[in-house]
Amino acid sequence: MGTGTPPSPSGTAFEETRLHVFTLDYPHVQIPFEITLWILLASLAKIGFHLYHKLPSIVPESCLLILVGLLLGGIIFGAEEKSPPVMNSDVFFLYLLPPIVLDAGYFMPTRLFFENFGTIFWYAVVGTLWNAIGIGISLFGICQISAFGLTDITLLQNLLFGSLISAVDPVAVLAVFENIHVNEQLYILVFGESLLNDAITVVLYNLFKSFCQMRTIQVIDIFAGIANFFIVGIGGVLIGILLGFVAAFTTRFTHKIRVIEPLFVFLYSYLSYITAEMFHLSGIMAPNSRNALDSELQF
Repeated sequence: MGTGTPPSPSGTAFEETRLHVFTLDYPHVQIPFEITLWILLASLAKIGFHLYHKLPSIVPESCLLILVGLLLGGIIFGAEEKSPPVMNSDVFFLYLLPPIVLDAGYFMPTRLFFENFGTIFWYAVVGTLWNAIGIGISLFGICQISAFGLTDITLLQNLLFGSLISAVDPVAVLAVFENIHVNEQLYILVFGESLLNDAITVVLYNLFKSFCQMRTIQVIDIFAGIANFFIVGIGGVLIGILLGFVAAFTTRFTHKIRVIEPLFVFLYSYLSYITAEMFHLSGIMAPNSRNALDSELQF
């Protein structure tokens, strides 16, 4: 008689396993490993850019970081048998965007920002509206030319596209400004406009997106959209100010445990962002106003 697989204590057959001295289980740690490697490589690249001063003067630092990201993404894409997961909007808006907004708002020169707020507001709000609407109407006019075969694209769809591409993010320009040490007023005008126009374009995009999903648009919908435009921005600012006062009150009791204060800086900023997003308010304005209040209160 042959010998079969010995039964387990429960009476069912089990598969015999062996103890391995060395095991490679990359899928088990794939996601945290790739995220850690991505952050580490970007940090090392940034250090290298500052050590080698000639390279950033030829190619902007932001472009170099994009190239590093493309290189790492290409390696991951080539090493995997299946396509890597595609980033969705929730991952970007809830996890990747908040640290960027926090960094921009926390290191913003508050005094210069408020001294030039009128000009910044004019550029960010009126300029962005003019840009988005102008692009949308111009594209709609082009779509009316039958030779292009785009006559089925509506005005609202063109305005939606105009609001999508009207957000100007002058990262490379600001990097050049820092290298050549331009005057502070010019820097804060470009920096402040880039900070606020993101919030304006997000509101515009959501507004036109809602209009595109409506079968019929009434006059009350237009007035509601205009009111929503102001409520979203002002509501985000109020949430940021409220949590700024809460943060200032909390830190009154941390003079003997300073180690948790940096954690409060991040947590209250992120809390203001996700709270504003929860009420569909401006998640960009909330942490910026909170950080500006912290600077005034010397947090």
